[in-house]
Amino acid sequence: MLDKQITRKHFDRAADSYDAAAVLQREIASRLSERLALIKLQPKRALDVGSGTGFITRDLLKRYPKAEVISLDIALNMAKKSKSVGSWRRNPKVICGDAEALPLQADSVDLLMSNLMLQWSNDLEKTFSGFHYVIAPNGLLLFSTFGPDTLKEMRHSWATVDGGSHQSSFVDMHDVGDALLKTGFIDPVMDMEMITMTYASVRQLMRDIKNIGATNTDKARSKGLMGKQKLADFERAYEQFKTADNLYPASWEVIYGHAWVGEGIKLEGYDKVIPIQVENKLGI
Repeated sequence: MLDKQITRKHFDRAADSYDAAAVLQREIASRLSERLALIKLQPKRALDVGSGTGFITRDLLKRYPKAEVISLDIALNMAKKSKSVGSWRRNPKVICGDAEALPLQADSVDLLMSNLMLQWSNDLEKTFSGFHYVIAPNGLLLFSTFGPDTLKEMRHSWATVDGGSHQSSFVDMHDVGDALLKTGFIDPVMDMEMITMTYASVRQLMRDIKNIGATNTDKARSKGLMGKQKLADFERAYEQFKTADNLYPASWEVIYGHAWVGEGIKLEGYDKVIPIQVENKLGI
């Protein structure tokens, strides 16, 4: 279970350092957006959930010049960044809000994209239910997230040091697909790829994770400061993964998925959100 307040705080702090460190996130956003070229869809309104600094929002503005584009992020400073990706002629509408409680009306968007946000959800089915609620019939959900083999080197290294929680957990691709079906989506398609990043040092890896705000916010994590000895033990354990080029690898299991909202298919009982007009956006 993730602490939402801490998650929001970490991403707020990382807003200024995010773009410089988010090489992987930017690449995955690009690969996710490329999939739209294979799909016949001309949305009137598109929503970027977990917009961060606006990688996906920027692409939506360019790809669909006639569509209304909305970016939503839980961190206010991130939301402010995503607002700047537009131009003087056309800006995205911006909302600071929680993906598990979307402040949008039913059937209000035709396309919902979410790049690397779902791993920050405490209740995947609730999140997908909210997505289904706001996507109009014949609308599309397109997303990416991380799978359980993400940062496996870090997880194994920490396991030799202590039994504590040092990183977030990730959901298996098949469980993501099952959650889509349970929440009413149709024709889900899932696939996965492994991407390995390399770093000059373990400290550089940890620094990059901190600079994008993706530090551990699990409620079971240790609340105290990490001792120098424990950190040294972790770095020593990570040496087993060092490459022949003296680099330190970090594996990322990237899951991609898309699914549709069927014609006339709507779940009943999604009443955990107070609907508001999209135009009543946060004025930032």
